[in-house]
Amino acid sequence: MRKTAGFTLLEVIVVLVLAAAIYAVLLGVPMRSSGADLKSAARTLASGLRQAQTTAMATRHDASLTLDLDAREFRVAGDPRPRKLPDDIDLKLYTAQTEVSSERVGAIRFYPDGSSTGGRITVSSGERKYLVDVDWLTGRVSIGD
Repeated sequence: MRKTAGFTLLEVIVVLVLAAAIYAVLLGVPMRSSGADLKSAARTLASGLRQAQTTAMATRHDASLTLDLDAREFRVAGDPRPRKLPDDIDLKLYTAQTEVSSERVGAIRFYPDGSSTGGRITVSSGERKYLVDVDWLTGRVSIGD
């Protein structure tokens, strides 16, 4: 039987796996959130915004969701515990100037009639992103790509 020169498929796969592992270690490739984690973070924010709107309407007093971009957490008026978002996502907040506490902390406020100051929270990781929008007139919260 004659042996042919070359590499087996298994040898090629092993070399590729080793090369990828070395590349990741040497370059410190950051791990990015999966699409499911990103969508989950957007849904968590939308849920918090809806909770703030419901609180405002039920108590007949203004209620807001306050977002800390550096700590990656938010608080809803009437709820003492902060809610943490994944550390490996990027957040941007667009809101009314009156609701900006500092350069990295701001809020979206809801009024007793259900309306709001309006705004947008962008949740992103790499090329993927979700937009959590709040309509100022109706207070409607929606998630878009």
